[in-house]
Amino acid sequence: MKVTVDPELCEGNAVCEALAPDVFAVGNAWQAQVLAAEVAERDRDLVTRAAESCPRLAIILTG
Repeated sequence: MKVTVDPELCEGNAVCEALAPDVFAVGNAWQAQVLAAEVAERDRDLVTRAAESCPRLAIILTG
């Protein structure tokens, strides 16, 4: 699974970072950054939950 964040939608709410801190970080610009574009098997459930919990639906999962 690959993960990206749409910068046009992201508001930096940090829900993703709270749920999957090994995959997401919210920087000084209040935009979520993907730390690992390819999601490890052990993180798939957390990343899926983060995507579903994003208030702006800015997280895009493929594969």
